[in-house]
Amino acid sequence: MISYRIVDVNGLDVFFREAGDPANPTLLLLHGFPSSSFMFRELLPLLAPDLHVIAPDYPGFGNTQTPPPAEFAYTFDNLATTIEGVLDALEIDRFGIYIQDYGAPVGMRLATRRPTAVDAIVVQNGNAYDEGFSDAWEPLRNGWWKQRTAEAEATLVEAFISPQGIKANWTAGARDADALCPDGWLLDAWFMALPYRREIQLDLLYDYRHNPPQYPAFHRMLRRFRPPTLIAWGERDPYFTVDGARAFLRDQPDAELHLLPTGHFALAEECTAIATLIRDFYRRHLEQRRAAA
Repeated sequence: MISYRIVDVNGLDVFFREAGDPANPTLLLLHGFPSSSFMFRELLPLLAPDLHVIAPDYPGFGNTQTPPPAEFAYTFDNLATTIEGVLDALEIDRFGIYIQDYGAPVGMRLATRRPTAVDAIVVQNGNAYDEGFSDAWEPLRNGWWKQRTAEAEATLVEAFISPQGIKANWTAGARDADALCPDGWLLDAWFMALPYRREIQLDLLYDYRHNPPQYPAFHRMLRRFRPPTLIAWGERDPYFTVDGARAFLRDQPDAELHLLPTGHFALAEECTAIATLIRDFYRRHLEQRRAAA
């Protein structure tokens, strides 16, 4: 059974999906752009027999409250702080993180702020290394990040924020895009048309330039604390290349790497395979912890 809940975080109503027994290890599912916790709708029931799973929507995404940008700074620092507030409100002091796309910079901040609380990391096309960026990032790196011009904005809207751009994100690298259910990109396009949403996404795409400077701190955390790490990466992703997946092994050489024949939204085609990898991963590491105790 999946529960659909709202928790107050500093006066902000944050929506989240929850499944599984809270007595089991908690895995925090951190969604990417341009989506919401909806992207995990099929994964939640597959993980619930073994894990306590929580999937929140960030401020300005999905069903979470959307204060105007004049009242809430839409930065990755603030998104991470809000998710910290969710964990505190639910009294969760140990958790794993599933990071995809935007979920990576949010989860990286949680991991560096609370390194002893993170007991596992599941990486699914969530970049944390410079070499993972493809040429698709050029409009940001050499355009929007340097100057927020009308021309640069129009390019980003067409590529990422328009209904066509949102669909392109969902289908990017898919084996068979015609076989994908359109609900994900149609729902995201509906949310994007709500007040402030387009402006919020442009702010976050601009703030993304602050994420690469955070990478060294995350790498140090991996080297020092060695959290068990599972990498399930869609190898056809045109935004985050497999070089970004392999780079994790530099700082966490014990990480498990699985390349899957799909794209950026790997759950759309490989949900069962990813769920199986996660459940097996957790079972083995729980057995190791019990044996060590």
